[in-house]
Amino acid sequence: MSADALGAVASFVPTVAQSKTARQQRIIELLTDQEVASQAQLAELLLASGIEVTQATLSRDLVELRAEKVRGSGGGLVYQVPADGAEPGQRHAVSAEHMEARLPRLIEELLASAVAADNLVVVRTPPGAAQFLASAIDRSSLTDVLGTIAGDDTILLITRSADSAAELVRRLLGYAQNRRAGAPASD
Repeated sequence: MSADALGAVASFVPTVAQSKTARQQRIIELLTDQEVASQAQLAELLLASGIEVTQATLSRDLVELRAEKVRGSGGGLVYQVPADGAEPGQRHAVSAEHMEARLPRLIEELLASAVAADNLVVVRTPPGAAQFLASAIDRSSLTDVLGTIAGDDTILLITRSADSAAELVRRLLGYAQNRRAGAPASD
């Protein structure tokens, strides 16, 4: 098979896993990122993500995710998923604007170091803080971050390129510098 043919085949491979867990995670992401008023609209958004789902399956997923209809910003009813461990009616994730204001503060408080290696960034935190910070990074709009893997005190950030990894390190260290520059001198 020629390289062109392999490239054409590769372009049709879905980038989203076809499991129930992956489908439900994508539903959470869609309902968190935008206002979705109907199951039909949600099914179309899923299909655009490479996930084909029946109405019955989608309905079951929404029940399992404890999704409910609430007033959206335009006054109409939209689906909403509660935060992890929260009661229904509480948002699954903070708004993008709130996260963008919150992320620098979290990085200021939790970042011990950040180092780029090719398209990867290794971030060190105090013990027990890595998963919390990784979750905040996952929910932020850092578009060059494809994903995170977190342990107890270390996060591996996967970025789109070596350049974006280097830029991300500069940004993260800049947030941490703000803390250190604004901190009172210690005796």
